[in-house]
Amino acid sequence: MSDMQQLVSKLEACVANSDIDGGKVLLNQAKVAFLHGDTVAAQGLECGVLLSLQEGDLEAFSRFMSLLMPFYFTQTTPKKHHVLGLHLMHLLVEHRLSEFHSVLEVISEQDASTSQFLSYPIGLERQLMVGMYDEIMSTPIPDPSYQFFVNNYLQQTVRDSIAEGMEVSYSSLSLKEASSMMKFDSIDELKEYVSEFRQDWIIEDDARLAFAPVDTTVSASDIAAQDWIQQSLQYATELERIV
Repeated sequence: MSDMQQLVSKLEACVANSDIDGGKVLLNQAKVAFLHGDTVAAQGLECGVLLSLQEGDLEAFSRFMSLLMPFYFTQTTPKKHHVLGLHLMHLLVEHRLSEFHSVLEVISEQDASTSQFLSYPIGLERQLMVGMYDEIMSTPIPDPSYQFFVNNYLQQTVRDSIAEGMEVSYSSLSLKEASSMMKFDSIDELKEYVSEFRQDWIIEDDARLAFAPVDTTVSASDIAAQDWIQQSLQYATELERIV
């Protein structure tokens, strides 16, 4: 076994034991070896991806992914689908859909349909696009590492999708109705969301929420607004139960 293989074995043990500090030390030692471009180096970078996620460091996660992606054009590893699936989750919850679909171009249709690691984020993206959130809940996450994105980002993604549907379906809503639809615990939480993410929404007389006209070629009737909102509510409720 080569020195790099031994290092990767130690890194994999750190991932299995969630030994983030120990993993960081080993990753620092392996920096030069990661440039060699072989499968063992790719496996080391995959450990960096997983350790970064365990720490909740998305900047480090992105750095390791940027180093790892060139390997995936020519090589495969036992964890390739797992790590690519996490990468897709990251892009999806950050609404980076053009990048999401660019990654899909390097994934075969067979892998996309047969790998649970890949089919989960791909299916999630499709369901988010049509608002069928309840169907997502019938599919369990493929690995505990995916829970990071579910716990920390997916509910925000769902709320953003519901917000977009509300803009298309209504000209205004009472603050109470909007708060309920978006599954906030209080109207104050809704106001904070509006202040941070929807500055074009207008709060009128501290009672109603008015939406700016949406420039879209799809009418409210085309998207079956009431059914869409109901599915959003059901999924958001179920999401709160699991997180």
